[in-house]
Amino acid sequence: MRKGDWIAGLSVAGLMLPEAVAYAGIAGLPPQRAICAAIAGCLAYGLLGRSRFAIVSPTSSSAAILAATLLTLPGSADDKAMLATILVALVGVLFLAASMARLGNLAGFISRPVLRGFAFGLAITIVLRQIPVLAGVAVNSSNILHLVTGLVSSIPQWHLPSILVGAAALAALIGLRRVPLLPGAFLVLCAGIAVSTIFDLSDHGVALVGAIPLLPAWPDFSSRQWREIIALLPFVLPLVLILFAESWGTIRSFSLRHNETVEANRELGALGLANLASAVVQGMPVGAGFSAGAASEAAGAQSRATAVVAALGLALLIAFASGPVALLPQPVLAAVVIAALTHALDPMPLLRLWRLKRDGYIALGAALGVLVFGVLDGMLVAIVLSLAALLKRMASPYVARLGRLAGGHDFVDIARHADAVPVSGIAVWRPAQPLFFANADAVLNTIASRIRADSNNSCVVVSLEESFDLDSTALDALLEFDTTVRASGKRVQYARVHDRARDLIETAAPEIAGRCSVSVDDAVSAVLSQASSTGGAS
Repeated sequence: MRKGDWIAGLSVAGLMLPEAVAYAGIAGLPPQRAICAAIAGCLAYGLLGRSRFAIVSPTSSSAAILAATLLTLPGSADDKAMLATILVALVGVLFLAASMARLGNLAGFISRPVLRGFAFGLAITIVLRQIPVLAGVAVNSSNILHLVTGLVSSIPQWHLPSILVGAAALAALIGLRRVPLLPGAFLVLCAGIAVSTIFDLSDHGVALVGAIPLLPAWPDFSSRQWREIIALLPFVLPLVLILFAESWGTIRSFSLRHNETVEANRELGALGLANLASAVVQGMPVGAGFSAGAASEAAGAQSRATAVVAALGLALLIAFASGPVALLPQPVLAAVVIAALTHALDPMPLLRLWRLKRDGYIALGAALGVLVFGVLDGMLVAIVLSLAALLKRMASPYVARLGRLAGGHDFVDIARHADAVPVSGIAVWRPAQPLFFANADAVLNTIASRIRADSNNSCVVVSLEESFDLDSTALDALLEFDTTVRASGKRVQYARVHDRARDLIETAAPEIAGRCSVSVDDAVSAVLSQASSTGGAS
């Protein structure tokens, strides 16, 4: 275990405590459930997961969904606590099932601009939710707009001592970043406890964490009935989706930033194991939260051992310092969370996309989606935007006219290369998109219309290099295109036809398969040879 992992782990442990207390409050459960979940989640993830920055613990989004779920369930508080534990176990089972079914490839539908926008929007969301704690006011709303409105309207009630304590902690956290060898969050928490003790902050109206029991009482599941467990199933999928969206967004964002490799199916299994471990200790749903991951990155985590150190540090903190922890001011906890996310508010990754004129609106849509609709719905909106942009690009026909480059064997777009020369008597066309059901007719009709308008060339070569395979709609469109062009008296040859597409064409129209060439140069040579043997134009 490296020295950097010890430092980063202790720093993260200082963040996990305030987050656990806050997220347990959101779910309406005792804080020890979130603390036990954080310890078990980090240790279990370390056995299977691969991200050195992932801190698998309760998250704000899953806590909110759990709270909504518990409100709909009948029974006493003890009954709901037992059902919450069963729900966490079911989440773990579904994660493991998805991993074994290798459904992690579905993560490929979440593009990098979506991940960047998601991370930016999630950082803003978490920071805004910490401001009421920092200001010492009660503003609760699941809607960000209502939260901001409530904050503004409550300005006259903002508690000055709480603001001063939180602001001083935030300034200290940012200042301590200049000394990366020091566990800044842990030192600030210790200072907060000392200030609370010396100045008796509770008498000045500053909210404190309060006493936290180390372990919850283990419930009796013998009275649970199958119908109660079955009634939980509709709530499992939303929790899995939100945890996967938030966790994969966090893990993938950090892996992209540091050029590291993570595999979605393995991460699904790691999350499943972590949630089962959380259920064993009667915890809450766990995932790779963004704020804790950002804190791990900022503290210089070097391996997965950081999460193990953080879990052990949190356990020791509660076991041997529960009395002092009870005196910890809540504004200090809020400052720790905000400080961990300050660098995640950097808009440069989004601005870069606008400068590139590629996918900027997708990243912006992801960020706004998280802010307006929440994490899960915002991610779904962003994915829809990403798929819509893909379909728009693929369905918009662009066909390039190719010419021979410098008298060699290479053929390139004449519109982009001034030194490319057309082959006399032959028009070579290349669709810029793969042919599939949504664009095949439009693309091939575009080529057909240009062939009709071209009276100087009696031969046509169509390069299908972009189409790895063809669906039945694209195949039918290609057959119709071939019939139409040949009916006009022109020869047609196909170039760079991939094996899967060639196999399909061979099955449907063997005569066309005989006019498929490996390269554009081979196709041109074949056409010239046919024209020469029949005495046609060359």
